[in-house]
Amino acid sequence: MDLAQPDDTRTRILRAARELFAEQGYQRTSLRQIAERLRLTKAAILYHFPTKEHLVVDLVEPLLVDLETLLDAAGGRAPEQARWTLVEGWIDTMLRHRRSLGMLFHDINMLSHGPTFHRLMRIAMRANELVAGPNASRRDQVRAVQTIAMCSDPVVFFTDVPDEVLRADMLDGPRRLFAAPTGGTAPDP
Repeated sequence: MDLAQPDDTRTRILRAARELFAEQGYQRTSLRQIAERLRLTKAAILYHFPTKEHLVVDLVEPLLVDLETLLDAAGGRAPEQARWTLVEGWIDTMLRHRRSLGMLFHDINMLSHGPTFHRLMRIAMRANELVAGPNASRRDQVRAVQTIAMCSDPVVFFTDVPDEVLRADMLDGPRRLFAAPTGGTAPDP
């Protein structure tokens, strides 16, 4: 769900929850605080989201869907091209979901090791496999894990850097790790 859409009640609740979770953390944010920010009743929040966990799931869903779509697109390519399609797409996805990612980095425990957490872990494992490539050595597997991490963390730590500048800086690390050409994604076969 794009939170830039018209301000229906559900969207307003999600936006306020994301802001409060990012500001003060999931554990320290109550449904009452979300309701107060919006001048709603707690019952109005509960009508749309039976628990605080439901808010998190809905906030994280667009990020997960975009990552799964990216994995499917990259998985259908030759190994080297799959790597760079995934790396560049991963960075673009992280930049597109900066606010939700910041919320998650602030308090990853909000996912409670439930289905959303396990889905996120499956996405990360599949991404690592695609970046490492088939028959990857341990060193290539380590580089893949490093690559996925370096394609996420800067989004949270450099919030004041414009997307296009940060994207270029973020691509530099994986290119150095895998000695990729600096001209962009490998051409289609």
